[in-house]
Order: sequence, then C-alpha cells, then structure tokens
Amino acid sequence: MIVEERMVTYINSLDTGNTPFLEELERYALDTYVPIIRKEMQTFLKTFLAMKQPKRILEVGTAVGFSALFFSEYGSPKAQITTIENYEKRIPIARDNFSRAGKEEQITLLEGDAADILPTLTDTYDFIFMDAAKGQYIHFLPDIFRLLEMGGVLISDNVLQEGDIIESHYAVERRNRTIHKRMRDYLYELTHREDLITSVLPIGDGITLSVKK
Repeated sequence: MIVEERMVTYINSLDTGNTPFLEELERYALDTYVPIIRKEMQTFLKTFLAMKQPKRILEVGTAVGFSALFFSEYGSPKAQITTIENYEKRIPIARDNFSRAGKEEQITLLEGDAADILPTLTDTYDFIFMDAAKGQYIHFLPDIFRLLEMGGVLISDNVLQEGDIIESHYAVERRNRTIHKRMRDYLYELTHREDLITSVLPIGDGITLSVKK
C-alpha cells in the first residue's frame, strides 16, 4: 500500500460504481484472483476518458477484458480498442465477456506475446494503456513510443510495486530484483526522454501518465 489505507478507503467510498455488467465482472475477477484496475484507478480513468475522449486505444494486457470494456463504456462511443493478451486460459473468457457486453465490433483482441505482436502493428494510437508483465515494460517501450501519436497519452499501471520501487536493490527479495531494476529503468526512461512529458502518480499501485511531444 503506497497511500495510507484509511485514505484509500475514504476515497473509494466516494465512488459511484460502474454499469451492472462491469460490477459483475469486477466481482468475478476479485473472486477468482484475476488482477484488474483498482477502484481508485477506475475513478481516475473515468475522468481521463471524459477529458481526452481517445478514438484509437491500444491496451497491453487484457486479462478477462475488464479494462477494455471499461474504456468502451466510459470513453468515446466511437473509440476502437485493440487489446493484447498472452495467457491462453483468459483469452476465451475475455472474448466471451466482449460478446456478452455487445462490444465485439468495438474491441479487437490480439492473441499472443506483446513482444511479438507490437512490432507488427502499424496504426498509431492516441491512448495506450500498459498493464501487462511489469518486467517487460522497458522492452515494450520502443514499439509503444513508435505507435503513440503526437499528443497521445501513455498510461502505465502498477509501476511502484507496492512501494518496493524506492527500496535498495539489496532490500528487495532476490526473486523480484530483476523486475525491480527493469521498472526503475522504465521510470527513468519515461521521465528523462525529451520527447515525453511524464508524471508519476501514487494512484492504486502507482501509475505514470506520459504525453508524447
């Protein structure tokens, strides 16, 4: 927890909820331990989507489709959403959720490793959402930057690693050290590129908000 728990609880108590379908899907995800965007992140994204109204959205990391459906519900009704998922067991669940929500025409699910799929994409996007394997963010970045249009926004989720990001390399559990280093490299790259303006925000488990200049 990177923000005091009582404060997060209070902020989340002000949330007015989502559509019945998204509420049902969120309960399913929580019950089956599928990671989805946290409640405070949902509130932030609703505001962002209302402000930006992105028309071409790329998501890296579909899981069961909650966030893609969230974008379709609270973003522009004309938005086209492309989402990438590698975990075979979740792909049919996501497809079924898109079908049940009537969003098959709006959401395109690409199956496979983002490291293989991203280099094949040629369209540009005005909003890219990174929510996949955290140790791979730094490796995805060259293609992500290529695909992000001028003035486009990149939001990366779960970048502060429950606060571990501020710890010394040696204070982190050995099995997490590679991810720790790669995420630090990713944050440094985002905040030091001259062609990006980036804020790191303590929302959920930490996010970055980057705009391509």
